[in-house]
Amino acid sequence: MWLFVFFDLPTSTKKEIKAANKFRKHLLKDGFTMFQFSIYLRHCASRENAAVHEKRVKKLLPEYGHIGILMITDKQFGMMELYEGRKEKSLQKPTQQLEFF
Repeated sequence: MWLFVFFDLPTSTKKEIKAANKFRKHLLKDGFTMFQFSIYLRHCASRENAAVHEKRVKKLLPEYGHIGILMITDKQFGMMELYEGRKEKSLQKPTQQLEFF
């Protein structure tokens, strides 16, 4: 499973900038990778694992802004086409994560 977090956070004041940076840092700390500046993604071993990380993101939501959370399968993620300019870019394979039970 892949968990995407999309967001558009206000950055007009120092307080809003601080809140937006804090949100981004928490996503990185939780294992998300920046896909684009306002899109972060994380590979999860299962739907249950993705639900755990989704709950964590919901606890971190800033007071203002628009945030979207999307869960997709590995197959759906693999069908995505990426381009840098007009050149197609290949998808990176997910890193193997070690999990302890």
